[in-house]
Amino acid sequence: MTHLRAPDKGPGTPLAPAGGDPAAGAGRWRWAGGRGDLVERLFAVQSLFALLLVFVLAIAVSPRRDGEILFLSTENLGNIVRAVSEIGIIAIGMTFVVLLGGIDLSVGAILGLSAVGTATLMVDSGLGILPAVTVVLLIGALFGALQGYATARLGIQSFIVTLAGLQVARGLARIWSGGLGIPIAYGDGPQEAPPAFEILNGTINGVLPVPAVLFIGIGVAAIVVLRKTAFARHVYAIGGNEKAARLSGVPVLRVKVAVFAIAGLLAAVAGIIHAGQLNQGSPNDGAGYELDAIAAVVIGGTSLAGGTGSMGGTLAGALLLGILNNILALNNIDANVQLLIKGLVIVAAAGLQKLRRSIV
Repeated sequence: MTHLRAPDKGPGTPLAPAGGDPAAGAGRWRWAGGRGDLVERLFAVQSLFALLLVFVLAIAVSPRRDGEILFLSTENLGNIVRAVSEIGIIAIGMTFVVLLGGIDLSVGAILGLSAVGTATLMVDSGLGILPAVTVVLLIGALFGALQGYATARLGIQSFIVTLAGLQVARGLARIWSGGLGIPIAYGDGPQEAPPAFEILNGTINGVLPVPAVLFIGIGVAAIVVLRKTAFARHVYAIGGNEKAARLSGVPVLRVKVAVFAIAGLLAAVAGIIHAGQLNQGSPNDGAGYELDAIAAVVIGGTSLAGGTGSMGGTLAGALLLGILNNILALNNIDANVQLLIKGLVIVAAAGLQKLRRSIV
């Protein structure tokens, strides 16, 4: 994981060294020197340390059956990755938005809209998998792009825009489905989805769930994008100091539209997976998922102020939440206590971010 330090936010602060185009200068971003350098390096791996700590604690407190540690069973580990795949994919898109200095509250509702769209297009409209999935992905990306455009062009805070987007997406899902869940039955007849769509309920070699494979693949691709592309440097630059980025020639409007489009697209991907795993699309699907995604991003060390963070941290944060949920469930911890514990973890992560800003 590489944490790039965004420039300071003071007016007139140069975005990049003299003579440098911030859009082209991956190598021109520098670690802070001295104590800040050490602190940055330590915080860069905080999420991995936290993930390792929670993993070890989960082994220690896991119930046993005939001497077997239930937490470490192949089936249980596969279930953990399967369970976090949807939230993890949404969190990947959320990371881009947060790095930009924004927030996206609509992704859970877009998931619900996408699940309804997937079920309706295949079952009621008789579309094949490829056309149905393509339409749903386009809807998700377009929905996100419109929100990005409203944020950048109209200067409305992303919190407000996406809060409205949440309501719109949920309303569209209910109109599209008639307010009811659309069950997905498989077969070659009318009102049936293509049997191949069941692959989302399958596993690779009987071990790794297909949604987990998609999550890992998208996560790796996002890491590469965030570490190797000029687009990512634009995102960091805008999140660090939007005014300076604009003055330096960064296409702020295009980058914001693209980032929110990515978040909408990935929420649609999660919606398609959700429909495949539950064999239905309901307008209420995905409620509250946006909060879990934000929690994964924060636990992963990405600053809600924008400009600092990593995709690897988000993946670790998503897995940490999944392990936490799993071990609490294995020990039959009361659901209300589970919420309390997860809330404390998020507060601790936010506290570490504040400590980091005060030291660096």
